Amino acid sequence: MELALYHPERGYYTTDAERPTRSGDFLTAPEVHPMFGQLLARQLDEMWRHLGQPDPFILREHGAGRGVLGEAILAGLAAEGSGLSETIRYEPVDLPQRTEAARARVQAAGFERTMPHEGAGAQPSGTITGCILANELLDALPVHRLGMLDGSLVEWFVVWRDGWFGEAPGPPSDSAVASHLERAGVTLREGQRAEVSPAAATWISEAAASLERGYVVLIDYGYPAAQLYGERRHRGTLRAFRGHHVSDDPFRAVGAQDLTAHVDLTTAERVARDAGLTLLGSTTQAEFLLGLGLGDLLGAAQQATVAGLPTLLAARTAAARFIDPGALGGFAVLIFGRGVATERPLRGLAFRVPRPD
Repeated sequence: MELALYHPERGYYTTDAERPTRSGDFLTAPEVHPMFGQLLARQLDEMWRHLGQPDPFILREHGAGRGVLGEAILAGLAAEGSGLSETIRYEPVDLPQRTEAARARVQAAGFERTMPHEGAGAQPSGTITGCILANELLDALPVHRLGMLDGSLVEWFVVWRDGWFGEAPGPPSDSAVASHLERAGVTLREGQRAEVSPAAATWISEAAASLERGYVVLIDYGYPAAQLYGERRHRGTLRAFRGHHVSDDPFRAVGAQDLTAHVDLTTAERVARDAGLTLLGSTTQAEFLLGLGLGDLLGAAQQATVAGLPTLLAARTAAARFIDPGALGGFAVLIFGRGVATERPLRGLAFRVPRPD
């Protein structure tokens, strides 16, 4: 999976310049509408104020892609007259060519002042005060496929057979892979398959180590371990996306399709806690965005006389996708903190959709 996504010459993410954009295969929330970034800007403004308005406030976005979300956040801060717009520094982190594309986009939008002065290809480093943001990053990190076969835990490995890729079972490749499910309190059933991601755990630990004071915001699709590895997902969650079509065949178009697997939220919380972070709260993306004022933002767009009908329809369609529990609205939002006042609730975590008894 790592080679299929990140091989220097043939990986999905390293060759995406040869395709129109990743959005040709799968739309992330920032690509649906700038409102997503505008609402995140409101949450960042509140975080900045809770931290005592530090200058600079670093926003380090991992998996920044071409900077679509970063641009929308900075534009949102400026549009609302936030004082954070004067002190924020935006640090995109991604593969080198994508990091440069993100920087170029933000600079072209007039936010050059917010960018750190680093050489071409340089990646941000060191500890920060501010926020580490990862939107749909963890699902794209490599996974190991495990299974229960004849009463034994096995790992399914990629093999080359008869001129094509296939799978073959074997003993788990290392102890960390084998112990992942045990630490999550999960026992697989006979014939079941499941994905585990030591890479995601490593990323969370490293992100925590780079945060001196502030917040870590994770937005992704996933479930607590009991649900993720439950009977409903007997064959696992590894999926391939290409041309807005989904497949469970990771070998169909190696290097030309996006590969993802749902995030184990139980393990994410445990690893973050072990790394010294405090879970401030978790919610769905729908509730997160509604708590930040999605309804107000949509209402303002509908009342704006300068907005034409197509603009209004685009905003309404995007809002519907943002809150649809079967689409983007069902994504998980986890917010962790270090050195922050835990008794001061964040606006994005305060909203709850009423549920029937």
